[in-house]
Amino acid sequence: MEEKRSVFAPRKTLQCNGRLITIEKPLVMGIINITNDSFFSGSRYRFSHSIVRRAKQIIEEGGQIIDIGACSTRPGAKPVSERDEIKRLHKALAAIRRSYPETIISVDTFRASVAEWAVKEFRVDIINDISAGQMDSKMFETIAELNVPYILMHMQGTPENMQQNPQYENVIRDLILFFNDKIEKLKQLNVKDIIIDPGFGFGKTIEHNYTILKNLETFKLLELPILVGISRKSMIYKPLNTKPEQALNGTTVLNTLAILKGASILRVHDVKQAAETIRLLELLYAQPEFQFI
Repeated sequence: MEEKRSVFAPRKTLQCNGRLITIEKPLVMGIINITNDSFFSGSRYRFSHSIVRRAKQIIEEGGQIIDIGACSTRPGAKPVSERDEIKRLHKALAAIRRSYPETIISVDTFRASVAEWAVKEFRVDIINDISAGQMDSKMFETIAELNVPYILMHMQGTPENMQQNPQYENVIRDLILFFNDKIEKLKQLNVKDIIIDPGFGFGKTIEHNYTILKNLETFKLLELPILVGISRKSMIYKPLNTKPEQALNGTTVLNTLAILKGASILRVHDVKQAAETIRLLELLYAQPEFQFI
């Protein structure tokens, strides 16, 4: 019997606080920014009631993971203090854990101390690090001790300077070498659950971003789940001469391409549209192929 064809990446699993999460098809990660200056104003949530309302929306629209960030990483952004980051996160995590205690939560932070605090105080399931340990030398060891899945993102430079003339010899080769090095270091520390994120828009030109997307399947060589975060980014709205608020259609188009090229997790502002994209692709590739003789 011929094996059913699938658009989705090979089956992988994640251990989240004792729960085995299977990535049989792409997962949707919904964004909650507890900041004042996220590049997309529609993703900013500052009060407990609006944070809970947003969490409810993500869950009801088909999101499996909630990603919470309290320190803006848009181009040119200066990081808030560790104290302010924890203060913001405490409000959000307390509100969501109270209303949705079993929800899978990812915290977007480059600080090892914040990661440790979030996991120990609020049972955060995943740490999402834009710097791949490069902005805090203690991050890898902390992740190993916490034993949580770790999102390893590539960024050239820091949020303050990353878009000041980013350059690569060969962007795909450079990213593969970067990930190989970081993955080897994590595996030496016995970190098992690693997710890679090419870091669209983080130290890349528009051309770099599209080269990465076009060649996304190359990253399957690393045999790890691939997260794609292109939602409403400048690689969409700048070529179209619009703004983030008008970038939903372009986001859906590129998310579709990302799935076809092997993405395992979509990090998005618009959960409903991403979930529908996955569902329609699932239906398409479940259909038999006919051969005409």
